[in-house]
Amino acid sequence: MVIVAPSILSADFSRLGDEVSFLKGLPSVYLHIDVMDGHFVPNVSFGPLVFSSLRESVKQAFDVHLMLSDPRKHLKAIVDAGADIISIHEEIADDKLDLFNLIRSMGKKAGIVYKPDTDLTSLTSYLPYIDQVLIMSVSPGFSGQRFLENSLRKITYVRGLIRKERLENKILIEVDGGINMETAQRCIEAGADILVMGSALFSKPKSERLHLVKTLTNP
Repeated sequence: MVIVAPSILSADFSRLGDEVSFLKGLPSVYLHIDVMDGHFVPNVSFGPLVFSSLRESVKQAFDVHLMLSDPRKHLKAIVDAGADIISIHEEIADDKLDLFNLIRSMGKKAGIVYKPDTDLTSLTSYLPYIDQVLIMSVSPGFSGQRFLENSLRKITYVRGLIRKERLENKILIEVDGGINMETAQRCIEAGADILVMGSALFSKPKSERLHLVKTLTNP
């Protein structure tokens, strides 16, 4: 089953509630939320006060990607705002295993994120502690970038590792960056479970967004 995760980073912030209203009643959909601090990545997005306002109207899981140098100090606020899945970056200096355990102790799912240039060798040690692996198929921080082709090889590698460890029913593979109908299909073929879609989705009228999501989740 493929899950589509619309990224509100590409939505119109001035009418955010209306922008995501097309999700109502859709199964196999997450809402992807990028929280950026302007330090770990060169951009600043929004914090928990913004996306918490969507919690009452959006019933799908909040898939929160923390592009923060120090995610630990923001975790409680992120959880209180309604996060269901919280993913942290491999590249941060903090103890990742301790953070995974902390996230799970709060009743949330934990994920690890890899930038395009980051080696995946550390992933094996994280597998018992995580629910999701997010492969960045662009450099994180801005929407509308071109899909990086070597991401497909990484997805295939992670899929093989998950199979080897017999964790197919436990860990999902997510891909984020440059996802459109063409690259989405290629990512699915490589082994991705979750497709984060930003510009390719929110640049379209609501009726077309709905059709696109349904096409990917019901091939």
